[in-house]
Amino acid sequence: MGINFFKYQGTGNDFVMIDNRKMTFPGENEALVKHLCDRRTGVGADGLILLQDHPDYDFEMVYYNADGRVGSMCGNGARCTVRFARQLGVIEDVACFLAADGEHQASVERDLIQLKMNDVKQVERIGEDYYLNTGSPHYIRFVDNVQGMDVYEEGRAIRYNDRFAAVGTNVNFVQKIGENEIFVRTYERGVEDETLSCGTGVTAAALVAGMEGMQSPVKVKVLGGELQVAFERSGADNFKYIYLIGPAKQVFTGSVNV
Repeated sequence: MGINFFKYQGTGNDFVMIDNRKMTFPGENEALVKHLCDRRTGVGADGLILLQDHPDYDFEMVYYNADGRVGSMCGNGARCTVRFARQLGVIEDVACFLAADGEHQASVERDLIQLKMNDVKQVERIGEDYYLNTGSPHYIRFVDNVQGMDVYEEGRAIRYNDRFAAVGTNVNFVQKIGENEIFVRTYERGVEDETLSCGTGVTAAALVAGMEGMQSPVKVKVLGGELQVAFERSGADNFKYIYLIGPAKQVFTGSVNV
C-alpha cells in the first residue's frame, strides 16, 4: 500500500500528517503508525495525525502517539493541523475543529497559529510540584538549571512512579529565565523520551508560572524554538481564554510503501 504524507513541525515537535478525508488510512493498525513514526525505519516523527471530515466542524484531528496508540490532545500537533488544513484549502484564516479533548478554535496570522485551549479548572499541588490537565496530563517541576537536567532519566522516573505508571503523565522541567519568561523541557509519554517541544506541556507550565506571579502572555523557550501562552486567571487555580501561540511549518511531502 502506498501512503502519501506530509511532514510538519511546530517548534521542533514533528508529525506525519495524512489527509484522511476519504477515510482510506487504517488508523486501527498500531504497528503501521508506529512504523511510520520510527526515525530509523520509517518517516520519523513524534506522532501521526489524520485530518478528517466532520459534519459539525471544519475538520477533525485524530492524533496518534509514536507508539502507535491513539493519543490525547496535542497542542503543537493541533497547530500543525490547522496549518495543514489551510494549505489543503479546508479553511482560510480561522478554524473550528474537533480534537481528542473536544472543540477548539484557531486562527492563522502569517507565520503564527493561535490555538484556543480548553479551560483549566484545577491544579493539584504535589509537594513543591504541580499536576494539571491541559488536554493531556502534565507534571510540572521548577528547577534552577533546566539545561543541566537529565530529562530522560528524571522524567521517566516520575512518569513510571506508583501513581502514574498505569496511565502515564508527561513531565515538564521548568526554569524561570525572565520576568515573564520560562524555559521548558518535556518528557512525553507515548514517545517515551524528551521531545524538542510539547504544546500542552508548555501551556501547563505557563499556567503554573501564572500561579507563581507571571503575567499573561508568558514567553516560553523550548529546545525547538519559542512559543507564547496567553490566559486569563479566574481563580486560584482556574484559567480561561487560554491560547497557545507559535509557528507551524511544512517540512516536506512524500510517499511511502508499506
